[in-house]
Amino acid sequence: MNEDNHPTREMIHMISGGATDGDSGRARKAHRRRLENFEICRGADLPQDPVISFGPKDLRGVVTPHNDALVVTATIANYDVARIFIDNGSSVNVLFKSTLDQMKVEGFEFEPVSTPLYEFVGHTILPLGQIVLPLSLGTDPQRVTKMISFIMVDTLSAYNGILGRPALRDFRAVASTYHQKLKFPVGKGVGVLCGVQKFARRCYEGVVREEGKMTRVGVNMIRKGRSG
Repeated sequence: MNEDNHPTREMIHMISGGATDGDSGRARKAHRRRLENFEICRGADLPQDPVISFGPKDLRGVVTPHNDALVVTATIANYDVARIFIDNGSSVNVLFKSTLDQMKVEGFEFEPVSTPLYEFVGHTILPLGQIVLPLSLGTDPQRVTKMISFIMVDTLSAYNGILGRPALRDFRAVASTYHQKLKFPVGKGVGVLCGVQKFARRCYEGVVREEGKMTRVGVNMIRKGRSG
């Protein structure tokens, strides 16, 4: 019983799912060991990243007031892919089959995935597989590229992809929906990826128009990107 004399009920945890850091039993054990090692070594040999902060200057070009999600354009496997949702609540990174079909990705292998994804309302989605692709954030000279694991699903969506906690961790990125920016360390500097509010609002309008059913986006939202 707490200080207000109200009985405390059960703890409500975050709802999540998917093969975080891998789908096999070995990968899950490795993930747990990393967490345990972090608990033991906390505070020792931390990365010397530059300070990431947000201020009034970051609101330049942002339409306020707003309640927009952070939706960005990033480069995946040499394609500039729009309508990527930055989702701190997702335990996996997601690419939709319709997106990959348009990208015509070659030279990358799919791995089977047996762990289902769980939507917030409790619905389950069985992924088609897992693929590791190069993901680039920012623009030169503050541009970073890393190999990122994506779960592929075949379902309707207003977005082309979702960057969840694994990608944000790998880039050591910090998101601010209010400032409509994603910031990440680049050497001793800080890279910036700006949100596209018109895309965020179109995605939201599409969801509302279909009475909560996610809708497909236009094919022209993916174009051939830079080489290298």
